[in-house]
Amino acid sequence: MSAEPALAALGDDVDDVDDLNNAGDDRRNRLSALFDAHEERLYRLARRLAGHSDEAHDLVQETFLKAAKSWRSVPMGVASEEAWLVRVLVNIRRDQWRRTAVRNRAAGTLRAEPPTYPPSLESTLIAKRAVWAALDLLHPRRRAIIVMHELEGMTHSAIAARLGLTTIAVRWNLSMARRELKTVLKTHMGDTR
Repeated sequence: MSAEPALAALGDDVDDVDDLNNAGDDRRNRLSALFDAHEERLYRLARRLAGHSDEAHDLVQETFLKAAKSWRSVPMGVASEEAWLVRVLVNIRRDQWRRTAVRNRAAGTLRAEPPTYPPSLESTLIAKRAVWAALDLLHPRRRAIIVMHELEGMTHSAIAARLGLTTIAVRWNLSMARRELKTVLKTHMGDTR
């Protein structure tokens, strides 16, 4: 089977295989010239529009892909080419921003949580009393470690130095204290996760 009927089906402007090869060479040469002339300028613009250099490289790549797909619609002349490529790049970035905005809005509605109400003074006092009562049930060392870490914001090494323990012992006691507190508070306040 000859390749010429298949090539003729590609378009009316292709008369034979040589014309198709010449068109491919013209296209490659044109795209190569476009890239060489405008890649740096487009990257600088993309870098200002994108958050990271990887995103900027992707923008430039997509711009040249669009140019490759419709290479005949790219105007001739350096200034016209640049204006066309810049417009394509900006449109691609604008489309990305729109998609991101739509996804964020959709994600917000999909994961919307039930409304929370500000705690009343009474519920705050009840919670504080329950936590302090649960802390009173802990072994004194575990209580000291959890208070120093969670309430005073001390690091594991600082707690270890202050109590004369190893850092591993502090981490283990902190873990055990959290488990015990969780168990005690679950029985007092219910399973609130």
